[in-house]
Amino acid sequence: MTLNEDRLSAFVGRMVGDIGAAMSAPLVRPGERRGLCRQPFANDRVEDNLDPVGRVYQSASTMICTPCSLSQEVGLGLGAQAGERPLRSVATDAGFNRFRRATETPFNLVFGAQA
Repeated sequence: MTLNEDRLSAFVGRMVGDIGAAMSAPLVRPGERRGLCRQPFANDRVEDNLDPVGRVYQSASTMICTPCSLSQEVGLGLGAQAGERPLRSVATDAGFNRFRRATETPFNLVFGAQA
């Protein structure tokens, strides 16, 4: 598989947070059901996210991301602190049968999915 580095950089640079939009982005090969999703770094358990960065993300999630998510049709309320397990579940529900963590930094997680 060959990635288009320019498109990947532009995508990650936009800091897309909505998994539905991220998973529908044709980043690798247009026409194939593949995509990348960048999310703020989070573990699956809230208590594992209570470092200084996690506290900022949790605050933003509570005030901005979660209400926005709840107002949408699906209304999952994942917010900014959704770890790999709930994101994998969303991708599976969206029809993706392969989901993996592509890379991570102390601030972000990048996942790849393929149907």
